[in-house]
Amino acid sequence: MIAGPVTDTVVLIIPARNEELSLPAVLARIPAAVTRVLVIDNGSTDATASVARCAGAEVVYEPAPGYGAACLAGLAVLRKDPPAVIAFADADGSDGVENLPLLLDMLGEGNLDLALARRMPENAEALSVQQRFGNWLATRLIRLFWGHAYEDLGPLRAISWESLERLNMSDRTFGWTVEMQIRALKAGLRVAELPLPYRSRITGRSKISRTLSGVMRAGWKILWVIGREALSAHPGSPARQGPEQGK
Repeated sequence: MIAGPVTDTVVLIIPARNEELSLPAVLARIPAAVTRVLVIDNGSTDATASVARCAGAEVVYEPAPGYGAACLAGLAVLRKDPPAVIAFADADGSDGVENLPLLLDMLGEGNLDLALARRMPENAEALSVQQRFGNWLATRLIRLFWGHAYEDLGPLRAISWESLERLNMSDRTFGWTVEMQIRALKAGLRVAELPLPYRSRITGRSKISRTLSGVMRAGWKILWVIGREALSAHPGSPARQGPEQGK
């Protein structure tokens, strides 16, 4: 886990619901470039909160279920003392949070506002068939409506605080990642993806991608967000493509 004083330069938000078994390894991999870690306990019934606290992370409680709800709870806390950069990662260990410095370096070069990890599965089980198809469909629809060639909707990402505030994020469930990526285009943010390794979760089973009901609910919500954003006002200009994204 990170050591030293907290400067709030880079804050990592980790939504977590019943992830007591995977969190220790995830928190141990967090690089020193991250200066503050918020684990959002999203209605856990296990020891998620105590495990996170023992590892040195701050715990924020958000009992209302939903990935977006957890992220919004973290942002509400940070508005009292905003960081320069905010990053997001899952709590199950699949993201490879140790690779965050690569995304932060992309932002630090000054020609990007949002850096995204494009998931490169280390094995066939890391991404389900349903996830692969959902990513393919969603990114093709985004290309159709906004002309930008995203390749993935992966959760590992970093964005400047100023840019994130411009997006007025609102989705409280499965549409959080796609909402951010679409609104980044509509706001004219400079965005890019970087291929990074993606592994199977450390332990247990995904609450969404490995269940039929979870896949159906997530897929429907993602399509709904795309439709909603396509019908709403388009602030800003089309996104400028950053390095690693030239398509």
